[in-house]
Amino acid sequence: MSTEIFMDLHDLLVQRYGLESSMHMDTKEMLAIFLYTVSGNESNRRGQNRFKHSGETISRKIDEVLNALMAMACDFIRPKNPNFPSTHKRIRDDRRTYPHFKDCIGALDGTHIRDSLSPEDQVRYIGKTGIPTQNVLAVCDFDMRFTYVSTGQPGSMHDTSVLYNAIKVDETFFPHPPQGLGKYYVVDAGYPNRPGYLSPYKGERYHMPEWHRGTKPKTPMERFNRIHSSIRNVIERSFGLLKMKWQILYKVPSYPMYKQKIIVVATMVLHNFIREHGGDEDFARFDRDPNFIPTIPERYNKYVVPSSASDASTSAPNAPTMDLFRDELAIVVSLAWK
Repeated sequence: MSTEIFMDLHDLLVQRYGLESSMHMDTKEMLAIFLYTVSGNESNRRGQNRFKHSGETISRKIDEVLNALMAMACDFIRPKNPNFPSTHKRIRDDRRTYPHFKDCIGALDGTHIRDSLSPEDQVRYIGKTGIPTQNVLAVCDFDMRFTYVSTGQPGSMHDTSVLYNAIKVDETFFPHPPQGLGKYYVVDAGYPNRPGYLSPYKGERYHMPEWHRGTKPKTPMERFNRIHSSIRNVIERSFGLLKMKWQILYKVPSYPMYKQKIIVVATMVLHNFIREHGGDEDFARFDRDPNFIPTIPERYNKYVVPSSASDASTSAPNAPTMDLFRDELAIVVSLAWK
């Protein structure tokens, strides 16, 4: 984070979101302590050594910055325009996707964040990988901005169940694709193909490494999946950048569960704020190379949660209208491919 972005963030938190200095610490130092902790997943003891304050003070100031960032989340984790009136230039400027995917407004997916829980609380959070995780469901736009996040659902839940629960719980502010306009998010095969949510064909090649290692797509369904994958990778790249910048997400310390949940939200607020203020070298690297995959720091390799952390449910009924739309789109895309 550049000095300019740091100062802009500090001023915003102070002026609009209630961050206040105390007798022995000003707000700049409070924010610096928080960023130091979440960016490198530094322990409380390291914070004490670095900033020369007691462990209780370090913990309390982290909580105060967290509260300010949570207040900020309402303004920063949301669509720029909930009506999505225009087609994003990433779609518009790609001859493979425009005009066929002109109504795509972003991508929706989930990731797993490893939790630190007491043995008696771990059971419901353990998926088939055998480690406790929380399910984080997010929506992002094509600027790599998160427009919605739901945290804290157990890692053992199916992807579809996580989505339906989020829609139910956050009914008032979930960024639904506008009805009647044909808008939709691209989702992976773990979600049903229903109005507003376009999933790929199951049983066909899909993920980018499969295309890099194999032959070119031949059938209309393979061609559709290839383009669908290239569009949807914006959220995979957003998750990758998020974890690269805020390494606390590789293994959240032993905080209370409510605090582990809001840390995820706070990092997304920081992610969006940096993006909206011109980005930084990390964002620039992702913009330059659409295939860039961040390197996981060696000390976190053992904490990385596999993509198979939960069982992706594919049993939810598909919507016939969305299936028909996908089939028609696959034919059009296949003809345009030639």
